[in-house]
Amino acid sequence: MIWFVDAFNFLCKGGPVMIPLIACSIISVAVMIERFIRLRNAGADPDELMERIEKCLALGKGSDAVNLCRTVGTPLAEMLARGLECRGIGSRQAEKCMEEYALRMTPNLFCRLPILDTIITIAPLLGLLGTVTGMIRSFHVISTKSGIGTPTAITGGVAEALIATATGLAIAIATLVGYNYLTEKAKALVSDMEIYGTRLVNILSAGEEDQHEAKALRA
Repeated sequence: MIWFVDAFNFLCKGGPVMIPLIACSIISVAVMIERFIRLRNAGADPDELMERIEKCLALGKGSDAVNLCRTVGTPLAEMLARGLECRGIGSRQAEKCMEEYALRMTPNLFCRLPILDTIITIAPLLGLLGTVTGMIRSFHVISTKSGIGTPTAITGGVAEALIATATGLAIAIATLVGYNYLTEKAKALVSDMEIYGTRLVNILSAGEEDQHEAKALRA
């Protein structure tokens, strides 16, 4: 607990600009935790899901495949469920249904990531603002008659400048790492939706061709 008090007192020396900087750090951590949990839950094993769907379709149990996707509940599974529900109209229509769902779901995967991007930009600027205000304070002390005899007052302004700058850079660096990780994670999920959506369309197309060949043989 003592270290927390010491850290709080140290940050307080950074001046008024520390208030928005601390707010940025809290928002950044909250967004990164929320997005990490959300994207992790959205990334169930797609290979295992696809294999189970293929088995259901091979046995002619399309409704079971849809129920399976609903049970999994990930964005990929929901997209595949849309395609399976439209399979009776044709593989082309199934593809359109999945494309429509993917277009609506993609913004949700990147939701709140622009907040992190903003913090990456604004945190160093706030630190720079703290640097300017701290140096102004130091020069103001020097300009007074008693300034030469109070070196601690001068160094206080310098400390304010350095603490604000260091805090702004630290927040920006940490947020940048989280932002890049989460962005790549979201891109990977979108890529999986494209890959496995195409794979399902190919499976449905192959099934349609088999049905046409069977009808031709009967004829």
